[in-house]
Formats: sequence, structure tokens, C-alpha cells
Amino acid sequence: MRVKGGTTTRARRKKVLKRAKGYFGSKHLLFKTAHEQVMHSMHYAYVSRRLIKRDYRKLWIVRINAACRNYGLNYSTLMHGLKLAGVNMNRKMISEIAIVDEEAFKNLVEVAKSALGK
Repeated sequence: MRVKGGTTTRARRKKVLKRAKGYFGSKHLLFKTAHEQVMHSMHYAYVSRRLIKRDYRKLWIVRINAACRNYGLNYSTLMHGLKLAGVNMNRKMISEIAIVDEEAFKNLVEVAKSALGK
């Protein structure tokens, strides 16, 4: 007696169509087009999760650069000075300090300048 795979096939197809809900045109109705679009969508999501990290880092660098130029330094000089001073702080925290607490950021700039002057 042969084994029919109807339930397995239906379950697999329903899973794909469920993921394709809300897609335009036949991409949410027909299995073949839905499957293609779901695979592409999953790839886009995978890539985007990595791009978000890059974009945030770029944003933090732009903010730090804009803030430290008020004190006569550029971004790379500030970061080099902080590294020489032994200040181990990530860019996210430095940019938050630049936005929220201007006095603390000014102190960071002074620390970097003094480390560069040595």
C-alpha cells in the first residue's frame, strides 16, 4: 500500500501561505509565487538585521563628530585622544552623553585633549 503525502504537503504549503499574508497580487494566493517571495523576504530580513547595526554606528559617529567640532576637535582626533587616555567607552554611550549631558561631554573632550598633549 502506498503512502499518500497529502497532509504533509498541505501543511507545508499552508505554512508558506501564512507567512505570505498581506503580500501584493498573487504572491499571497499562489503557492509558487508566495514561496519565492517568502524566500526573498527572509533573505532581505537577514541582510537588514546586519545593516541596522552599521547604520546605527554611522549615526553615532556623525553625532560625536558634530558635538566635538564645537570644542575644536574632529571625531578621529577625539577617539584617538580617548584611547590614549585609557577611556574605554563605546560610540553609543559617547553620542548619548553628547546629546544629553553637554558638561560631561566637555570633560571627555578635555581628557582627550590632555592625553594628546602629553
